[in-house]
Amino acid sequence: MKITYNEKTRVFAIETENTGYYIGLVDKENFAGHIHYGKKLDAEDLLYKLLRIEENPKTPSQNERDRLSFYDSFAFEYPCGGIGDFRESALNVKNSLGQSAVNLQYKSHEILKGKPDLEGLPHTWGNEKDSMTLLLHCQDPVLNLHVILSYSIFEGLDVIARSVKIINEGKENLSLTKVYSLNLDMENKNFDFISLHGSWARERHLDRTPLFHGKVMTSSIRGETSHQEHSFFALASKNTNYDSGEVYGFNFIYSGNFISLAQLDQFENVRACMGIAPEGFEWQLKPGESFTAPEALVVYSDKGLNSMAQNFHKITRDHLIRGEYKDKMRPILINNWEATYFNFDTEKLLDIAREASKDGIEMLVMDDGWFGHRNNDESSLGDWFVNEEKIQGGLKHLVDEVNKLGMKFGIWFEPEMISPDSELYKAHPDWAIQVKDRKAGLCRCQYVLDLSRQEVCDYTFNQIASILRSANIEYVKWDMNRQLADLGSACLDKENQGELYHRYVLAVYALQERLTKEFPHLLLENCSGGGARFDAGMLYYSPQIWCSDDTDAIERLEIQEGTSLVYPLSAMGAHVSTCPNHACGRVTPFRTRGFVALAGTFGYELDITKIPAEDRALIPGQIEMYKKYNPLVRTGDYFRVASYSENHEWDAWEVVSSDKNQALLTLVQVLNHPNFHSRRVYLKGLDEKKKYNIIMEDSNGAKTDMGCWSGLTLMNAGLMLPRLWGDFQSQLLYFKAC
Repeated sequence: MKITYNEKTRVFAIETENTGYYIGLVDKENFAGHIHYGKKLDAEDLLYKLLRIEENPKTPSQNERDRLSFYDSFAFEYPCGGIGDFRESALNVKNSLGQSAVNLQYKSHEILKGKPDLEGLPHTWGNEKDSMTLLLHCQDPVLNLHVILSYSIFEGLDVIARSVKIINEGKENLSLTKVYSLNLDMENKNFDFISLHGSWARERHLDRTPLFHGKVMTSSIRGETSHQEHSFFALASKNTNYDSGEVYGFNFIYSGNFISLAQLDQFENVRACMGIAPEGFEWQLKPGESFTAPEALVVYSDKGLNSMAQNFHKITRDHLIRGEYKDKMRPILINNWEATYFNFDTEKLLDIAREASKDGIEMLVMDDGWFGHRNNDESSLGDWFVNEEKIQGGLKHLVDEVNKLGMKFGIWFEPEMISPDSELYKAHPDWAIQVKDRKAGLCRCQYVLDLSRQEVCDYTFNQIASILRSANIEYVKWDMNRQLADLGSACLDKENQGELYHRYVLAVYALQERLTKEFPHLLLENCSGGGARFDAGMLYYSPQIWCSDDTDAIERLEIQEGTSLVYPLSAMGAHVSTCPNHACGRVTPFRTRGFVALAGTFGYELDITKIPAEDRALIPGQIEMYKKYNPLVRTGDYFRVASYSENHEWDAWEVVSSDKNQALLTLVQVLNHPNFHSRRVYLKGLDEKKKYNIIMEDSNGAKTDMGCWSGLTLMNAGLMLPRLWGDFQSQLLYFKAC
């Protein structure tokens, strides 16, 4: 890990464990240009790659007549709009006359030990021993605009964290209409664009399409990351798979509107961009004020998608997630939502808790319906006081009774929302986001609170904090069940209305930061109608996020495959639920449901008092399994072994401990075919010099000691596994060095 500047060649070298990122300064105007990102190079030889010096156009000082041609072909490190680069811009600024043009020139730089914080935003963190940062200071002398490009690297990781800070050092008001966090110009390597798409209950399915001339993008303007699209994307060479090939991965540490884009231009070069979506965004920057763009992460690997995923997992686990549960096993919980929906009271919850405690479940979570006069989804959001007709004896009584059973207690909130049928709305109808004189649209019969207003944030926090102080509550599920629309604030001036989307996200961050500081022992789990806010921004505040409202084990295969391409298994909220499944009606073996949920935080989403006795009998064994394997699942290196989304037959993934002494392989046979026998599975990531004892358990409960095998054989010749009889069957194999 090192960052250097060669004064002779005017080249910056940002070098991680296995990769190099190089920036060069050219011309008298000090344009910062991208040279190379990938395998390390000799920095002495780099400048030739930045400029095709035998071709026109040359730099503007040599060829003023073709300045625009230079702008439109140069590999800008941070391209700006309005000057003649007709590709996607990363920064657009309007001056006081309403005219748009920015032209940045390098002025100075700093190379720092450590990683600066981003005030008010989630971000990766590091210290002087495990991270380094390059700050490139650039300026537009006409606008007196100071732009700081930040690049941070981390010991042992092939990840670069990038962010941008914009400072108005002039005397006139400026308007930012686009501020991206990351730009990368490079030559096309026959790239495919890999993204994650979906909808409610089928989030983050993999999509892969070839780049074409023009732009390929994913984006959300819903005020959140969304079920439909995700800010992560990757550019992978055509032959890249999970185990080999070149891939560039990009992820955004942000929870609001985003754009992720790749453009293939006329010269067969690619421009990759990531940042806040420009639609609906305009930020006023008065003299002396600054704007900080959210942080973005970029990973390069020449060893395929598994290597890329492992780098994303490690940066998230080691340099993004914080708090008491960062490196801690999470309690096994049972949530009453699919068990009861809104139809519960104190006695029903205690019935569930009594039975759950007998089997070793460690926490009861009370979901939606405990507050106001809420008996369905049409009322009471914002009225965060206990409905004592349901919770007889009050909340503290319920929590105390649950605690007497040796269980923790958790609770559900939807703090950002307000119901038209609520005491809060009757008192403060203007607290809902709405456009003046226009009827606001409802979704799930609710509006969104205008969190750009401090009094609304303070009220919301105090309501939540009052509940948490009233009883021994150790877990909060923070939900958000609708998107933002009708964007208008009664508090913001007309010139600031374009700031509402971003101010809203900043307010959510501020609320969760305040919550985790006042209640440092609280386990916070984010949620948004399932997985609509499963993003790196949320993981800065909560170590886990509810992955999807679809808990069906087979549907979860594709959801969890896409999610684990970017996020560690420790972050994925995953539960065993009842069958027929409430989202899709499928019936799967109880053990298969447990094996799939093991690749996550693990818990239960069912009425334990009503499930079949044979399923109930399996719960203590599943809990024992979780406690045995979770340290490995939570901290190990993840490998995708087989993809049901590709082969349409079976799915498999593996986790290997850092010392390579343990591994866990999970295989799910989705569809069985006649006249097939055994299946050969090639292990990954083992130590070829070690031998491993293998214990296999299948979804019928059969356990087999398969003896000791060398890592070399298991990886190169594979392991022959018996075919299972029937659909939705599964196998769990534990490997331990012997």
